[in-house]
Amino acid sequence: MTHDPSPPGGSSQEEFSAMWRRQQPFWHAVYAVVWLAAVVVTLVDEPGRSGRAPSLVLLGVMALAYAVLGRRAMTHADLRWAVAYHLVSWSALLVVQWLDPGTQSWLLFFALFPQLWAMLPSRWAAVATVVVVGAFSFVRWATLEFAADSLSDIVISGTISMGLSLALGLFINRIVGEAESRAETIDELRAAQRRLAAAERDRGIHEERERLSREIHDTLAQGFTSVVALSRAAEAALARGDVSAARDRLALIERTASDNLDEARLIVAELTPGHLQSRTLGQALERLGEAVSSENGLRADVRVAGEPAPLGGSAEVVILRTAQEALSNVRRHAGAGRADLTLTYEDPERVVLEVRDDGCGFDPTAERTGFGLDGVLARAAEVGGSVRVTSEPGAGTTLRLEVPR
Repeated sequence: MTHDPSPPGGSSQEEFSAMWRRQQPFWHAVYAVVWLAAVVVTLVDEPGRSGRAPSLVLLGVMALAYAVLGRRAMTHADLRWAVAYHLVSWSALLVVQWLDPGTQSWLLFFALFPQLWAMLPSRWAAVATVVVVGAFSFVRWATLEFAADSLSDIVISGTISMGLSLALGLFINRIVGEAESRAETIDELRAAQRRLAAAERDRGIHEERERLSREIHDTLAQGFTSVVALSRAAEAALARGDVSAARDRLALIERTASDNLDEARLIVAELTPGHLQSRTLGQALERLGEAVSSENGLRADVRVAGEPAPLGGSAEVVILRTAQEALSNVRRHAGAGRADLTLTYEDPERVVLEVRDDGCGFDPTAERTGFGLDGVLARAAEVGGSVRVTSEPGAGTTLRLEVPR
């Protein structure tokens, strides 16, 4: 198992690598303590022993190898440095055991075996553990002059040492592997969250575009249509010399343009529609009917039934926009002379708007090409309402909107 201090892939991997870097002083401290203990034991143990001086020299070589190669292998996760360090360190320790069988330098096992698993891939570390335990068992047997009666003890102790080393190493490797896997899972979750957030932003942008499209279609586009119709009526009045009628049409053009300007400002601010400013919903519908009736001769009558009650801004906006769209369709497509708007507060739970005209009607099952009715359906769905359109060629059209309070 090797550790890359700066792997790609996300903040969790970076956090894991940062944790590994924070742990490195601990590894250095453990090695220093164990190495110092081995040196002290070698110095105080049988001062006259002939193998003590070579052992101290070799222990110095091991310390130098760790300072030059081991620390770099830990920091940079470079297998070349790791392999070189372990070759030098284990070889030096093996020679110490050969030259001075009574030394206590085996204490360094407590540092070197964990380093195997920390610096090398798990397969390499397992093979290295088997080779090292086998080599030290052979050296121990060689120092006993290959005595047959000691072979069984050496094999048993070597097998136990190898099993414990492998078990501990694999256990540590599994724990760290699970931590890395958890870090990768967290990275994937964060990536999924980023993708979801981007999708939500895109959906929000799309919904906002649809909202603006509906608002423009239901207000500004209809207002501009009225301006065009009124300007043509004014032009016709002037052509026949009816200055008074032309002035009335120009006044209506000014009022319609002013209302459109107010609507545009309110759309940007996403406030209540202009017709509802300082008015009840019934009053707003009556004003709408008056405006439509004064523009092109279509008579739009408004009636409110039941006990009026506040519905909340969203529901009232839906009802008003639906009425605007329905009247716009009547003016442009129905060829009707009369449209009746009825707002009914039926019960404490429901409000109904009906727009009925005496126009040419149409086939509701035919494919729609405009945006208006789709916008009405979408608006109604936003507040939990429903829309039903009843019509047939030559029999007029009825649009029924039901909105919960």
